[in-house]
Amino acid sequence: MQFDSLQAISPVDGRYRAQVEALASYFSEEALIRYRVRIEVLYFIALSEELPSLRHVLGEERRERLHDLYLSFSSQDALRIKEIERTTNHDVKAVEYFLKERFDELGLSDEKEFIHFGLTSQDINNTSFPLMIREAVEHVYLPELGGLVDQLKFYADQWVHVPMLARTHGQPASPTRLGKELEVYVYRLEEQIKVLEAIPHTAKFGGATGNFNAHAVAYPDHDWKHFATEFVYSLGLKREAFTTQISNYDQLAALFDVLTRINVILIDLARDFWMYISMEYFKQQIRPGEVGSSAMPHKVNPIDFENAEGNLGLANAIFGFLARKLPISRLQRDLTDSTVLRNVGVPLAHSMIALKSLRKGLGKILLNEEALHADLDSNWAVVAEALQTILRREGYPKPYEALKALTRTNEHITEQSIHDFIETLSVSQEVKDEMRRITPHNYTGL
Repeated sequence: MQFDSLQAISPVDGRYRAQVEALASYFSEEALIRYRVRIEVLYFIALSEELPSLRHVLGEERRERLHDLYLSFSSQDALRIKEIERTTNHDVKAVEYFLKERFDELGLSDEKEFIHFGLTSQDINNTSFPLMIREAVEHVYLPELGGLVDQLKFYADQWVHVPMLARTHGQPASPTRLGKELEVYVYRLEEQIKVLEAIPHTAKFGGATGNFNAHAVAYPDHDWKHFATEFVYSLGLKREAFTTQISNYDQLAALFDVLTRINVILIDLARDFWMYISMEYFKQQIRPGEVGSSAMPHKVNPIDFENAEGNLGLANAIFGFLARKLPISRLQRDLTDSTVLRNVGVPLAHSMIALKSLRKGLGKILLNEEALHADLDSNWAVVAEALQTILRREGYPKPYEALKALTRTNEHITEQSIHDFIETLSVSQEVKDEMRRITPHNYTGL
């Protein structure tokens, strides 16, 4: 029976498949097999340039046909490897046997034992996974995150002069500007993107227990450490100098940690916009035919921000587990990393779903300046900070206490009550005029 997304166990491959389709090219089973084939082929080509017995084996045509094994890798090729795996019960060995079949077709039967030469399966896995993660982050995740940052920048510029009542501890506080509050998120995200881009994508490549035992016994005079370092570098990765049979995973854990921090910032963003919508600072565009509630026809719910928050939390739970589990392995290795590592695409998928939801939600918001202005007009008490600061400058006795006595009453503070208070002050008329010019709308700082 043909698979349908309605039958998927995970919503990543079911309900949200269309939103994360691009990640399939990096994290599906077929993609993993393709990456393994790519590493094995490139390793053989690198060996052909190093070992005397292989130096004259590859002409230009054969080299191109070898590259084509992974560049034109098909679903049929993947199925053939899975068929071989049913016999070997070992996924990487199945790739080796598949390539040996292809080498026979290429007239390289005498050289096919140099496929996977001196390696253990983790030399292939621990280069394939960091490579797929690096390429997925660069080609799929960062462009989507960058699109969100650009969206926030646009709004920050558009609303740079829009005054807004700030709230600290949920209470009215010194006014701010809507554009500036969005700039906070732009700044935070851009700082973490710098950290993300600075984290090296590292790989393990050193034989069965990380010591090049097999390489050294076969070719004791060859500098295998230098060879491996250069080979891994040619993949766009950095080789971990000292490992057991598997990667140390420390840099991968660091990558997951920074992705977690980015998601925490995005959760903060989602919750703030949820609150702004509930305060009617923003309205949402109504889409024809869209239903907000099955029972209440009037509702237009902030579902995109809620969807984002939920997916970000789920992503972070998985990122956190991966970052804490992968760097731990019994002695020179146990197999717990193998099954866990296959899930690295899942938190990225949930992060992508959240990014798309945030961008969709931001694309639907409509600024309601009347609500922002009304909130400022109802909270004249927030200019108390400005007045007492000017009085401090003038050397006025106990200015903080004077404003505290005015504002900490059960009476509502209005423009009139502020101006009446100013009239009672023993300061010059010039200072009084200066204080009267201060309103909740213009007391927004720099």
